[in-house]
This record gives sequence, C-alpha cells and structure tokens, in this order.
Amino acid sequence: MTSKGAIAILCAGGPAPGINTVVASVAKAFLIDGYRVIGLNYGYKTLFTGKPDTVEIDFEFADRFFNIGGSALKMSRHKPKDAEFTADFFVKNDVKLLVTIGGDDTASTANRLAKWLATQKLDVRNIHVPKTIDNDLPLPDRLPTFGYHSAKNEGTRIGTTVYEDARTSGNWFVVSMMGREAGHLAWGVGTACHYPMIIIPEMFNKVEVTFDRMIRMMVGTIVKRKLMGIDYGCIAVSEGVFHFMSDDEIKNSGIQFTYDDHGHPELGNVSKAHIFNMLLSRKLKELKINIKSRPVEIGYEVRCGTPVAFDLKYCTILGEGVRELFDHGKSGCIVVAKNDGTIAPLYLKDVEGPDGKIKPRLVETDTEDFRIVFKNLHFIKPHNYEAAKKYLPDPENYDLVKILGW
Repeated sequence: MTSKGAIAILCAGGPAPGINTVVASVAKAFLIDGYRVIGLNYGYKTLFTGKPDTVEIDFEFADRFFNIGGSALKMSRHKPKDAEFTADFFVKNDVKLLVTIGGDDTASTANRLAKWLATQKLDVRNIHVPKTIDNDLPLPDRLPTFGYHSAKNEGTRIGTTVYEDARTSGNWFVVSMMGREAGHLAWGVGTACHYPMIIIPEMFNKVEVTFDRMIRMMVGTIVKRKLMGIDYGCIAVSEGVFHFMSDDEIKNSGIQFTYDDHGHPELGNVSKAHIFNMLLSRKLKELKINIKSRPVEIGYEVRCGTPVAFDLKYCTILGEGVRELFDHGKSGCIVVAKNDGTIAPLYLKDVEGPDGKIKPRLVETDTEDFRIVFKNLHFIKPHNYEAAKKYLPDPENYDLVKILGW
C-alpha cells in the first residue's frame, strides 16, 4: 500500500492513564488507510533539533500497548520557544498531521506551533487531545480531560484505605493531592471518600490563600468531629493552593526549602502533605489538643495506572475522533467527544488568553453540586461556638464560612 504521508504523534507534560489508548487509536485509524505513523519521544524536546527521537508505530506496536498505563512514547515538559521552530521534520517525513497529547502547556505550545506552520505555507495540520489528571482544560459541558477519572479512581482507592486507617487507629491524616492550579482531583477524591474537610484553591475566591487560614480550617474540622464524638478523620488538600500563595508566605512558613536561581522555593523537592501536617501539628500542640496527624501524598501513584473502562472507551473515541476531524479538514483545535455523541473541534484560538496560553479550568464553586458537598463538610458553625470553647479560645475564628469570607 502506498503511503499517503505521515502522521506524527507526541505526548508532553506529565503522564495520565489512557495515553497509550489515544496513541494506539489514532495510529490504528490512520494505518488502516495507508498512512505512516511516527511517534516522537520526549515530547517537543527533540522535534526541532535536527535529530528527532522517533519510533515507527505499526499495528502490532499499537495493539500491544493500547490498554495499559504509562506511555510507550517517552514524555517531557520541554516548552520550545518560537525561535526554535523549524519545518525540517515535517518536510522530510511528509507529515500531514501533528497530533499532540497533553494538558494546557502542551496545548499552548501546539497553538503557537500551528500558527507558525501556517506562516510556512506547509499543509501540516495540528489536532490536540486533552490529557491531564488535573481536569483543568476548558472543555465544554464540564467534559473531563482523559485520565482524570482513572486517576480519581486510584486516588479514591488509596484515600479510602487511608480513611480506614484513620478510623481503625484513631488518628488524622492530611492527604495532599496533585492539581497544579485547580482542585478537581482533591475535590473529586475527597468527596468520593467522604472526607470531612476538603481544601482547594477555588474556595479562596474572596480572601488570600494563607497557611494560617488553611490550618484553622483543619483545626476547625478536628474540633467539630470531637464535638460529634468522632476521634479520627482525613483532610484532603489540593497542592494547587501553592500556585496562589506568595513566595513570602511560603518562605515564612518555617519549613526548610531549597531555592532556585531566581530565589523561588523549590516546592517539587518537598512533600506538600509534610508541610501541611507539620504546620497542623504545631497548631494542635499550641492549642493543647491531643491529636496525632500523619501526612499522605497522593500524586505520582495515580498517573501511570491502568485506565478504567471510562477512559479506555473515552480515549478510543478521542483517538478515532482525531481521524474524523482530520478527514473534515480541521486543524488548530482540540478534539472534543460531546455528551450528545458528536465529535467536534474546540479551536485553540477560541480558548487562549492574551498571552497565547490556554486558561486553566477551575472548580466551579457556584454550582449546586459544589454547595451540596460544601455544606456537608464538618466545620464549626455558630451553634457550636459555646461547646467548642472547651478546645478553642476563639471558636468563631475556626468557622469555615468566616475563614473564607463567604
């Protein structure tokens, strides 16, 4: 069969369950009609070097990996500058379509690259597949990014075990969860596990994100549970809160950090759960509340797991949807599998900000489902103030609604 040209596929950012399903589904959809399919290792890192790290994807390759976790194509967070762009790879391999698989950074780079390729008068289209366990790409109708449900499923498995440990041992656990800027994963897992307190950055829409506010939220839920006769529990905290904190707030926490060349704390070198737990333990000692708390980090454990059935089907449809959009001449877009059963393009130019980057989708706090979960969290309310004075000199300062200014 004579080749109709090549389809190139790259994965960038962090892993998410379902990557292999997308890659395999895209490959199979094009291989069957005589296209060559090239996989690029390390995302954008080697694409413009003159020596791209590639792998030939045939049916056997695709069929071997489509239903397992991780990524058969190596990944990288490298973000090339516009000045690095070259057309060599695309011309040499007669590339008709570049399929990018990633989150907001990958999509933003794909957006810039699509615009640049258009200036070169090359017939190379670009279609992006929305991947991230953070669920923070601005898809319509609250559609999830692929990998989110599988990560939430694994996070819930771990989180439920931790909650049972808390109940069994009469302890508290501070559970930090991934979410670079948005709190979807922490909110989803915390809700599924019936955690009495969930802290996400979106809650702080009226006040500044500070350690003091978060620790008072934690202490408040511990005291509330004591008043209920419950001596255990778990608190979910999204690491996304750090995105909205000032460097001074982080530096003044009393936690020892290493710093990068620009003087910013290197948060990646420290367990977020450890930070929260240390600060909570100090506050509990200060208040003479005899509670043991332990840190648990849920992050890397959920990124390369086997995709659940939802993502296996979803990723298959997204991958085959890439072919559908390509056949209809679409480019510079995200493939969207709508709830009504249709495949549609979401054009990157329609969701980019003034800086050309894709604005992340945050948890909506003005929806009924959010309010239902929020009001059923365990926190001190005005009618608890008198009883809470047994543990707190100023219970009103530990009232979640007052802390958040709601």
